[in-house]
Amino acid sequence: MKAFFDIDTQIDFVFPAGALYAPGAERILPAVSRLNRYAAANGIALFSTMCAHGEDTAEFRVWPPHCVAGTAGQQKPAPTLLGKRVTVPNRPLALTEVLGEQNLVEQNPVEQILVEKDALDLFTNPNMEPLLHRFDVEECFVYGVLTEYCVRCAVMGLLARGAKVSLIFDATAHLSAAEADRVLHEFISAGGKVISAAQCLV
Repeated sequence: MKAFFDIDTQIDFVFPAGALYAPGAERILPAVSRLNRYAAANGIALFSTMCAHGEDTAEFRVWPPHCVAGTAGQQKPAPTLLGKRVTVPNRPLALTEVLGEQNLVEQNPVEQILVEKDALDLFTNPNMEPLLHRFDVEECFVYGVLTEYCVRCAVMGLLARGAKVSLIFDATAHLSAAEADRVLHEFISAGGKVISAAQCLV
């Protein structure tokens, strides 16, 4: 099954007033919005990861404080959110707790799964692996921020788990162009594919 991965498109990263703004990142939001809505319209699983840090998280020894849980900066911009969504906290849960009984039997299918994490890697949320198995994810389309960090963890982690992975370059933002190029080379060398949003929205 296909799945879309909208990585960390949060206010603190994608808006100029954000605590850890990547210059120009706001340009990807229209494409992210289109991709997320395309997933919902076509019954494609959509995982939207979100940093949800405590005030004393280890990341703040490296980066300025950002995406503190419950703050405005931790939220996703409204155009990237879908109506039927659930939030998956960063602690072990049964799938019935994550998705709800109705969604498990597809009586009321969820459109967007918001996956909280307290580190770069989405797989540090213990519910991510069970969700991949629940949705039988085999082909992945990844976009968001930032290429050198959380996006890299997502694409390389999915490849390592045997998935076919495409990175949507024009719906992805970075801090360093040189580091982003290095990640793309690493990703392609590992078997990944780089495509445009237009190639995905067919």
